[in-house]
Amino acid sequence: MSEPVDIDQLKTLVAGERKRRGLSLRAAAQQADVPFNTLARVEKGYLPDLANFRRIVEWLGLAPERFFQPAQVRAVDTPEVIAHHLARDPNLSDAAAEKIAGLVRELYTSLAVTNRPIKVHLRAASTFTPDASRMLGELLGDIQHTLTNKHDRTRHDAANG
Repeated sequence: MSEPVDIDQLKTLVAGERKRRGLSLRAAAQQADVPFNTLARVEKGYLPDLANFRRIVEWLGLAPERFFQPAQVRAVDTPEVIAHHLARDPNLSDAAAEKIAGLVRELYTSLAVTNRPIKVHLRAASTFTPDASRMLGELLGDIQHTLTNKHDRTRHDAANG
């Protein structure tokens, strides 16, 4: 899951600008007119509130829109969302976060319900002829088969990609 603001770029630029100016964290925070703790957290990769973000970007002399990432449309992949949050957890090493994420992926894959039955109520069912009912059943079965195969291929590609 992607953050709307490129916090990695912000943290890198803040640390670089502070060092370029030869400022301590406290002096840089004072110049930027933000609390010391806020600037320290930004350099650790945390997103400040909007007012402090604006002040920091002004101190850097950059346009705020530089840090906004375009919206991405994608399906939510639950294990990857969890992996993303684990990777950002300051209490976990990279190796520990990846190990937990691997366990989550494995458990999710084995326990997730992928073939939920679909229930359909047809108001006109009583007027269907037996042939029409049979044809509709076959059509729905073909659709389900195609979708299931596509879903399985997508999961296989993601797992082996």
